Amino acid sequence: MKEKKDQKKYRLLGVDPGTNVLGYAVIEVDKKQLRLLEMGGVSMKHLPEHQLKLKRIFERLKEIIFHYKPYQMAIEAPFYGKNVQSMLKLGRAQGVAIAAAITSGVEVTEYSPKKIKQSITGNGNASKEQVAAMLSNILKRPIKIESLDATDALATAICHYYQSSSVLAGKKRYNDWSEFIKDNPDKKM
Repeated sequence: MKEKKDQKKYRLLGVDPGTNVLGYAVIEVDKKQLRLLEMGGVSMKHLPEHQLKLKRIFERLKEIIFHYKPYQMAIEAPFYGKNVQSMLKLGRAQGVAIAAAITSGVEVTEYSPKKIKQSITGNGNASKEQVAAMLSNILKRPIKIESLDATDALATAICHYYQSSSVLAGKKRYNDWSEFIKDNPDKKM
């Protein structure tokens, strides 16, 4: 399933978790050139129960992963909100999205909304519309902004590309605790 990043061509999946709409985007990196393969939203507004929404997130992301075989997935981390119930539901959606990736053998990295905006626009407080406009410049093509959830997912994938391509990047990412403990025996409890 996993394609080596050392190869010149690989794919990244970006996810903007949500319980009404989940945004996703798949990009292909080929010799440092970025190409958008697909982006969209998974609407769950019509589903009556939260558990059905979580099931839909899991199943749809598994389908996307199976079809595109991304090397890694980047996901937007929940930000602090005043509505505790909304935060819990969002956290569950993020957890299900992460589970879909790791059960498919895809590594996952989280980024804060501020980090994503900073990486794309240079301004951590940029609006969603500013981020979407900058994505057109980065990809050198117009991006249809049908869903800001989808453009947020695209921004997340590109942010991950920038962060993992950075000179400062290079720390190993782990799929599970056993790998981490094997490489870091001094960290055992």
